[in-house]
Amino acid sequence: MARQAASGSVRGSHSGRPVMALLDLLGRRWSLRILWELRGEPLTSRALRTACDEASPTVLQARLTELREAGFVELGEGGGYGLTALGRELCGMVMPLHRFAERWKPSPSPRLRGRDERRSR
Repeated sequence: MARQAASGSVRGSHSGRPVMALLDLLGRRWSLRILWELRGEPLTSRALRTACDEASPTVLQARLTELREAGFVELGEGGGYGLTALGRELCGMVMPLHRFAERWKPSPSPRLRGRDERRSR
C-alpha cells in the first residue's frame, strides 16, 4: 500500500492518501472476500478458491499477490495462505461492519432489492 500512496494517485483519488489506497485495494473484486475467508485459519490456494465460490484462479492469485505486498496476507511454510498480524487487525476492524450488515440485512431499501432482483434475471 505504501507504494501506491507514494506513487501519487490511486483509483478514485489523486491525493494518494493511505486511506484512499486502502479503500482502493479493499474495493477490488475478491479482496475483502479473501481476507474474510482467511480470518479463521490458513487455507491452501485450492481451499481458498472453493471458499470464494470458485473465483477465477488468475484473479485470486492477483489479489493474493496484492494482499501479500500490502502486508495483510502471508504464505505459510505449509503452503497455505494466512493473515498477518496486520491482516488480523484489519479483519477486527471489519467485524463491526459485519455485525451492522447482519442487523441491516432483513430490511434493505426497496431500491437495493430491485437491483438484486434485476441481477438474478
